[in-house]
Amino acid sequence: MLSVIESCGLNGLEGYGVYIETDVSTGLPGWDIVGLPDAAVKESRERVRLAIQNSGKYYPTARITINLAPADMRKEGSVYDLPIAVGILSSTMQIDLGEFADAVFMGELALDGELRAVTGALPMVIDAAQRGKKRFVLPERNAQEVSYIEGIDILSVKSLREFIEIASGERRLSFLPTAKYTPASTAMASIDFENIRGQESAKRALEIAVAGGHNILFIGPPGSGKTMLARSIPSILPPLGFEEALETTKIHSVSGELGENGLICERPFRSPHHSASMAALTGGGMKAKPGEVSLAHNGVLFLDELPEFNRITLESLRQPMEDGFVNIVRANAKVRYPANFMLVASMNPCPCGNYGSESECRCSKMQISRYLSKISGPLLDRIDMHIEVSRVKYGELTAKSKAESSAVVRERVEAARELQRERLKGTGLYTNAQLTGSLFDEYCKPDQGGEALLKIAFERMKLSARSYKRILMMARTIADLDHEKTIKQKHIAEAIQYRSLDRKFWGN
Repeated sequence: MLSVIESCGLNGLEGYGVYIETDVSTGLPGWDIVGLPDAAVKESRERVRLAIQNSGKYYPTARITINLAPADMRKEGSVYDLPIAVGILSSTMQIDLGEFADAVFMGELALDGELRAVTGALPMVIDAAQRGKKRFVLPERNAQEVSYIEGIDILSVKSLREFIEIASGERRLSFLPTAKYTPASTAMASIDFENIRGQESAKRALEIAVAGGHNILFIGPPGSGKTMLARSIPSILPPLGFEEALETTKIHSVSGELGENGLICERPFRSPHHSASMAALTGGGMKAKPGEVSLAHNGVLFLDELPEFNRITLESLRQPMEDGFVNIVRANAKVRYPANFMLVASMNPCPCGNYGSESECRCSKMQISRYLSKISGPLLDRIDMHIEVSRVKYGELTAKSKAESSAVVRERVEAARELQRERLKGTGLYTNAQLTGSLFDEYCKPDQGGEALLKIAFERMKLSARSYKRILMMARTIADLDHEKTIKQKHIAEAIQYRSLDRKFWGN
């Protein structure tokens, strides 16, 4: 008898329907599975056989043929264990699917019939729901991440035996209730602004960077507080919206980093070591997994000691920084992952760290030049803000007065982000740093005084077209923080000063 069970497959973040056609017929006992299965799918035979037997059913001593359609798409992973087992049980009339005849099944089986979580459950369920599917059967461990999707019925089960009992009416059918999204805050787990002594100008720059999603580079001597400033960013990050949370969770689900935490409700803060490879940073490998730039989507990617990263690895950041996504091309597939992140980087000005400071620099001009040349001009041009962080004075360290707290700064950041959300509603964009084309032309117009100042700066500083745009986008954010509709001369002036540091160190 033939049975057809629906499941899902993944190509990057895009799901697609997979139909498991199972035929159990007389003949020599055997198992044939076709439809471009990978090793994990082929190895499902013993998992399925023992799971069926340990769930109180018999495994047929017959010829079993399984086709995974469409046959031209590669089928990977253990997600098909459950639908294959259900297909065999249905073909041998050991269960009547009834109201589950049109359900979508996914899940890995243990030998005792327990269901284990699969990677990529969220994007697969979202895709199937968009194709009109209403009912899903999946492991209990995947329940949390998909429980926020409205308009579908989700049956989460612990084991194959539990599903058999539900299908046969021995156990009550109960669907998962739709969860309500509540943004989480990382403020309590971060360094508070009020605990950072001095560095008021650097903290102001951070506020602007976070408010508009602008990339920022800190450069200064060792011990000046560059890393502490970067680590304080989560304390002022705005909450993650529901659509952003879904996007972020889909990436982490595909990468297998989600665990049992369900939906990601706080902005990611990724900090890879400087020994990270290009594939680790931008994504890759045999199965084209997301890299750090995608795992930091809608959040922060912090690269400490920037020149210590391999130069080729750093250069690979240029395309995702500009486009907001990364393309991974393989012989049999092309995958696109979103990578809209805020880059935060820190570095010393020279190998000894004292160049440009009050302390004596022990490096030769050649050493300094070689060190700084690890950061290319095109990469530096894509970093909106270049901030010099000097050593904190003794008086600032011992001051009795408290600095402004992160909670106060976060309120201003959230207000500025709200202005941007209203302005960009329906465009798929969230921050000023994402403005392009007609949106940039519409919202980044300075007043007459600002235009005149920008012209002078453009000619004297020999700015690139990209620098010109980034200054205007920064000025738009500064105006939003001031609750000003028009970009004024003072906003342009402040934005320009954040683009001048590369002239001091790189001599451009």
